[in-house]
Amino acid sequence: MATVHLRIGDLVWGKLGRYPPWPGKIVSPPKDLKKPRGKKCFFVKFFGTEDHAWIKVEQLKPYHPHKEEMIKINKGKRFQQAVDAVEEYLKKAKGKDQAHSEDKSKSEKGRKAAKPMKIIEEDDEDAFKGGSSDKPVKDDPHFHHFLLSQSEKPASSMEPITKRLKIIEEDTRATSIQAADSTAINGSITPTDKRIGFLGLGLMGSGVVCNLLKMGHVVTVWNRTAEKCDLFIQEGARLGRTPAEVVSMCDITFSCVSDPKAARDLVLGPSGVLQGIRPGKCYVEMSTVDPETITELAQVITSRGGRFLEAPVSGSQQLSNDGMLVIVAAGDRSVYEDCSSCFQAMGKTSFFIAGEAGNAARMMLILNMVQGSFMATIAEGLTLAQATGQSQQTFLDILCQGQMASTFVDQKCQNILQGNFKPDYYLKHIQKDLRLAISMGDSVNHPTPMAAAANELDSRSFPALDLVLQHTRIFQMDLKRKEKTFGII
Repeated sequence: MATVHLRIGDLVWGKLGRYPPWPGKIVSPPKDLKKPRGKKCFFVKFFGTEDHAWIKVEQLKPYHPHKEEMIKINKGKRFQQAVDAVEEYLKKAKGKDQAHSEDKSKSEKGRKAAKPMKIIEEDDEDAFKGGSSDKPVKDDPHFHHFLLSQSEKPASSMEPITKRLKIIEEDTRATSIQAADSTAINGSITPTDKRIGFLGLGLMGSGVVCNLLKMGHVVTVWNRTAEKCDLFIQEGARLGRTPAEVVSMCDITFSCVSDPKAARDLVLGPSGVLQGIRPGKCYVEMSTVDPETITELAQVITSRGGRFLEAPVSGSQQLSNDGMLVIVAAGDRSVYEDCSSCFQAMGKTSFFIAGEAGNAARMMLILNMVQGSFMATIAEGLTLAQATGQSQQTFLDILCQGQMASTFVDQKCQNILQGNFKPDYYLKHIQKDLRLAISMGDSVNHPTPMAAAANELDSRSFPALDLVLQHTRIFQMDLKRKEKTFGII
């Protein structure tokens, strides 16, 4: 295989961690930003996102020779927007080159021609090889942040620009801090200088940590299965040996685990969170659990002088990866404000609900109850259409043109029809949330018959769901095992 020589100004496809190859341009790093040690790498500005990162040479491919290949394997609106941005850039660069050629013919002999495809710097390759350049990328108005593999921060002159926020106060006493647009899309946030800990690297937690690292946060991770930490260590995270160690090392520690028992064990168990809590330490519970569990955890954390916030999230694995979650928080308002850059990195919107800790858990259980019941009904509609000889695609097309239209319905149903059954959530977690919501209703003598019906569905007792499960082949090995992945929800 021939060696590909790259230099500043070249358009490339760059692969960063778990993210797909993305179009970018090799640019000069700011002089205050040190080049990572080890293998040769280039500083790349990605199109469509305005993100910048050091990328190893082996993770880079020239843009034009691999364009068709990448377009075939990568889909999605954001990816297409990035490719369109490259084409627009090339079009403008071509126009500039033509204009420059005309000017050159009229200029005095010997005048040096401008280098092609240079927008934000004119540095040569030798300057880049040294890991810095004589002048930073100061002409790029979108140069907001840098993804670092070490803890050093750029000088204050190169600090990111804080994203503008909209603060919304409503009669419900809920406060919403909404980013003007997704921080995962344009990356214009200032990462907090506080040390961040994260416990739990499951479907949701993994995407959250990726976005925290991507936006420049210093993160220490722990997971019950230690091997899951390896990928994040490679991307610059630090490793904590126990939950207690993570909490003791960090200013703010987040946790995202599967259920109330796991949340309690993480805090109260051997080498647990409680053993690392000291006055001023912040603990943020992102797991979706019952209000009683939140109340218990808040009491034990604050009894040690810690500060507590609950912040469960609404969304799927894909939304977690994209940094487009919705965060619903309650508890210590000052912790919520301290977590601002973290919430911007992981989500598109965050809400703070006034009142006692546990209110966010109540709200999230209601939201998940509605979603679980809704998707059971959508699944029944798809199978009834099939059973009566109607086109499932036409059913979806009509549904998405009416009052129930949503991106969620369209994407999920299209995945089912196309045979894409990769789960965004697990059935056992949906059922856990339904059970907790039903129990919450019982505690206030409020009936929840629809949620109860959805919760009782399984492949033996509900024919419509059985047809869906057979159609999607999710339960191929054992239709009776509810603990397997449920690709419909």
